[in-house]
Amino acid sequence: MKVVIINRSDIIGGAAIVSLRLVHALQEAGVDARMLVIDRQSDDPLVGVMGSKWRNKWNFLAERMQVARCNGFKRETLFMIDPATHGLDLSQHPLVQQADVIVLAWVNQGMLSLKSIGKLAALGKPLVWVMHDMWNCTGICHHAYECEAFKGECQACPLLGGRGEDLSTRTQRVKAELYKKYGNIHFVPVSHWLENKCRESSLMNKCDISVIANAFPVEKFTPQRLPNSDYGIDPDKKVMVMGAARLDDPVKGFDTLIATTRHIASEMPDLAQRLHLLLFGGIKDASLLEQIALPYTHLGTVSDVASVYAHGDVVLSTSRYETLPTTLIEGQASGCMPVTFGRGGQADIVEHLHTGYIAVYNDPADMARGIAWAIDAPVTRQQLYEAVECKFAASIIARQYIQLFENLLAKPR
Repeated sequence: MKVVIINRSDIIGGAAIVSLRLVHALQEAGVDARMLVIDRQSDDPLVGVMGSKWRNKWNFLAERMQVARCNGFKRETLFMIDPATHGLDLSQHPLVQQADVIVLAWVNQGMLSLKSIGKLAALGKPLVWVMHDMWNCTGICHHAYECEAFKGECQACPLLGGRGEDLSTRTQRVKAELYKKYGNIHFVPVSHWLENKCRESSLMNKCDISVIANAFPVEKFTPQRLPNSDYGIDPDKKVMVMGAARLDDPVKGFDTLIATTRHIASEMPDLAQRLHLLLFGGIKDASLLEQIALPYTHLGTVSDVASVYAHGDVVLSTSRYETLPTTLIEGQASGCMPVTFGRGGQADIVEHLHTGYIAVYNDPADMARGIAWAIDAPVTRQQLYEAVECKFAASIIARQYIQLFENLLAKPR
């Protein structure tokens, strides 16, 4: 079986990392899997490059200019939406022509247009479209947040300024035509939360869907606890770890983290005496750190996240939305007990009150109660590691994909 996985980059971004990991897992399982990108950053021999530097840049800039004209030239929403009007035609690329199955991952920002995706689908081969966010089931946005227009007709998009039929309306209609025309497109959301969003969507409520999680490198993590002294933390403290590329990204809910620490400090003083917060990742407004009401250490950007988690007892996520939060999987694989909200794929990782705590959404008091439960929960670090291994190990995810590919290839065309 020959498979080609198409993604914008090979190692830049979460979708790129998990896609390349899947390529290698499929290879180890006996599948001839390759990756096709426009932004190659590694020297991996399994990764091929498409398009020219200038052509790719033109598609990117032309599409961003279209978005800018429609959103009133607001930079803050410029990369939150994609109309997929510009992109390459890959239908005649050798890796595509040779493949038995074509897999699309993250292909936005001028890589593939909806028209060029239609040309791939027209080849008649199984086209598996992996969903890393909500873009497939909305008009143009990658996350709908509180907007529910995707359940009906997208229009007056709040990311465009909210004025009647607009770019979101037009793009949603083009997607609807694409999905209806080609019955060989099979969607793979990476979490059951995302699957539910697809079922709610007017675009995708009749589409073929299978949930398969992202492959995770379990072997790079260990449940062995490392000493607090490595970071100069009191050895008697329980350490809570929280990380992100940018901690104060509004989606990450840093304000809720601050509120949670304040609740613990004022209402749960005995618990406060036992805790130390270990943060990693960038932060745009460093003054926010001063508002944390518990002892903390901020490591900044780190290259070895496994080592950071190995110094923790609890992994926190206050994110408002997460499709399948990698930080929770990383922390759990390192033996940290997850405490999180449930707006996203957290329930695919955490079994509430067994392998973690899912707090009432945006409730700092319940997040604090979850932390209190987590630091004394009768679950070993090894058990938490095994909970990740049995769900997300790359070999397990590869087998699930192979079964899907075989089922799709067995269907009459």
